[in-house]
Amino acid sequence: MLSRTADHLFWMSRYTERAENTARLLNVHYETSLLPQSAAVSEYGWVGILSLSELLPTYTARYGEVTAQGVMNFMVLDEDNPASIMTCLKAARENARAVRGTLTTEVWETLNQTWLEIVRMRRAGEFERDAGEFFEWVKFRSHLSRGVTLGTMLQDESFHFLRLGTFLERADNTARLLDVKFHAVESDFFGTASERDLEYDFYHWAAILRSVSAFEVYRKVYRDVVEPERVAELLILRHDMPRSLHHCISEVVGNLRLVGADPQGPTMRHAGRLRADLRFGDIDEILATGLHAFLTQFLDRVNQLGAHVSKDFLVPET
Repeated sequence: MLSRTADHLFWMSRYTERAENTARLLNVHYETSLLPQSAAVSEYGWVGILSLSELLPTYTARYGEVTAQGVMNFMVLDEDNPASIMTCLKAARENARAVRGTLTTEVWETLNQTWLEIVRMRRAGEFERDAGEFFEWVKFRSHLSRGVTLGTMLQDESFHFLRLGTFLERADNTARLLDVKFHAVESDFFGTASERDLEYDFYHWAAILRSVSAFEVYRKVYRDVVEPERVAELLILRHDMPRSLHHCISEVVGNLRLVGADPQGPTMRHAGRLRADLRFGDIDEILATGLHAFLTQFLDRVNQLGAHVSKDFLVPET
């Protein structure tokens, strides 16, 4: 396969997944911001979103004070923001258009219709009227795109590059979502939190689980109250949880093999070590050494893995 074609397919799926995960990240903070809390705590959460997306300087230069409405507009509708949902869906559609002949008609029409629909929704002000419903729509369109891809495309190299981009992006975003929440409360919950604090924060942890479609999964696996340690274990180490870090990296390794990555090359070695650390990891050890440090290191390693994939298979950056 031409590296340019692989590049478009890889980034098409990454941008689609990124739009979905941005919607999930914003939705969990939108929901938790409705709970009783001080203005300072609420603002800290929105600052955290910008910081982990490395967009805080850009936002403050353009919008000034950090507010919920400002961050929502910046991360959803601002086409000058390279990480906004609008920009991601547009980029996914443009990458799909560049390799239109490689995709099935159903895949192309799904992505194209998503872009046309969000343009219409923006003009109609539907996001401003009901942000929660808008975020659900973004997630649904991503699910639809992924389902159409699975159901209509030949499972050849093109398909595997799409899957590779999806799971690399999902691993990155799941780690960021976890870090936003856990870094804010880690000192409290793994230190001297009271029972009253734990009961109050049940709604925050439940929102985190729902943001990755894991609340029902948590109940099925643990059959107990929602506890921070188990939330971390589920979303980091459980191989059978579709959005866990372990599951995502395992899928990355499998798809790298299918696109012909050198088994002894740096890309496969890097991916294999990362999967081994998650496969044999222990949540108590991770929490003892610091979850924020673990997730920060994980994000660095995922970025390095993406660079290896780009060097081996995709269009060189200029």
